[in-house]
Amino acid sequence: MLAASPKGTVPVLILQDGSIIDESLDIMRWALGLNDPHNLLLTGQPQPQEQAKTLIDNNDNEFKSWLDKYKYADRYPEQSEIFYRTEGEKFIAQLEHLLEKHQQLLSDSASIVDFAIFPFIRQFAGVDRTWFNQAPYPNVQLWLASHLESPIFANIMKKYPTWLESGESFLFGP
Repeated sequence: MLAASPKGTVPVLILQDGSIIDESLDIMRWALGLNDPHNLLLTGQPQPQEQAKTLIDNNDNEFKSWLDKYKYADRYPEQSEIFYRTEGEKFIAQLEHLLEKHQQLLSDSASIVDFAIFPFIRQFAGVDRTWFNQAPYPNVQLWLASHLESPIFANIMKKYPTWLESGESFLFGP
């Protein structure tokens, strides 16, 4: 993995031509560029595409840093865990407002923005599940639950033994 991507983070996708994609969103866009039967990329919808881009940018460039500090507050003693959670809640409140209108972030159908942001909201909720379950974000809670309980999520979260445990290789794809 480090030979392919010195960043040392996952995911890393090595294409047949040897090119490497090592950002989750880029991998999602690449895969959906090959096959997007549900129009998750919002093709032909410039306004929703722009809204999706803005939300993903906010998630990646603002919320994610607060999430990391909230998850690992002991590594960031400059402020309290509650402070970091409160800063992260600003994004959660924005999502709550969007989800007052639709079942998903931009409409009643999931799009790339839902799948791009969902893992980070899952992590945020997991820091203090008791707090999150009673927090004033019922729409975000329902949205998160719907993704956690979806067959798509169950399928991608299938556990495989590590190659160290089994000695087997697992190849994904065609």
